[in-house]
Amino acid sequence: MSATTAVPRKAARTSRSAHRFSGPLFVAPFMMLFLLLFLAPLGYAAYLSLFQQRLIGGTVFVGLDNYVQALGDPQLLHGVGRVALFFLVQVPVMLLLALVFALALDSGLLRLARVIRLGIFVPYAVPSVVAALMWGYLYGPDFGPFAQLSRNLSLPAPHFLSDGWMLGSLANIVTWEFVGYNMIILYAALRTIPQELYEAAATDGAGAWRIAWSVKLPALRPALLLALLFSVIGSFQLFNEPKLLMSIAPDVISSSYTANLYAYSLAFTGQQVNYAATVSFLLGLVIVIASYAVLLTANRRRTP
Repeated sequence: MSATTAVPRKAARTSRSAHRFSGPLFVAPFMMLFLLLFLAPLGYAAYLSLFQQRLIGGTVFVGLDNYVQALGDPQLLHGVGRVALFFLVQVPVMLLLALVFALALDSGLLRLARVIRLGIFVPYAVPSVVAALMWGYLYGPDFGPFAQLSRNLSLPAPHFLSDGWMLGSLANIVTWEFVGYNMIILYAALRTIPQELYEAAATDGAGAWRIAWSVKLPALRPALLLALLFSVIGSFQLFNEPKLLMSIAPDVISSSYTANLYAYSLAFTGQQVNYAATVSFLLGLVIVIASYAVLLTANRRRTP
């Protein structure tokens, strides 16, 4: 073998060796942050959930006793059930509105479509704390504009913050916040549909409604599934809105109104850090099960 052929082969081996380590080097910063900011706190919370703070004996190892207690805790069970009801009522309405807005914008028939799209999306840019405070003012039974208008018209004031209306009031706030976010997801998916499909459907005599039903909706299934998964996670983590409305409706929203609020109250009000970690882990398990159920149902419907 001549020296001229040995040099290129050596350079090729060096290049392959460098490429072999380039992938892990690019991934390393993310993996370090993922380990420090997610896995390490998660592991520490799991460790805390296996202990219990007692008046006599201090912190003692109790194994899975905290989980057994949490599974029979009526406050936690009621909070999870309330959030599940919230999800079943609020998410279909929110996704339906987002779908209607996305289809309307994609149709090209709306005037000032960019302004309308921005107007629908702007509420998502409002922080949830600000949104909850704003809607709390609107819901106010004494100072809110709805109550003032009702008094001026000699009508009974709507009880938006009553026990029977509270879940719907919270759903209205969350829907107002996230319709625009889900609309953008669906609208972006609509923009990726090949134009040839529309032309072929129009050639076959399909009208605008038929194209929307037979072409656009089937193509939106992955985007709808993604929006649904985000909604599952967000619904079961409901916290900001009930936490802020608690100050103006303390008789309706308790510290265990939602599971997330219950875990927060246990940790920072009741100083039951170990039990709060247990509740948080069980809530995470509920989210995983609900997300898996959604994925499993979607895959079964897709499979012929």
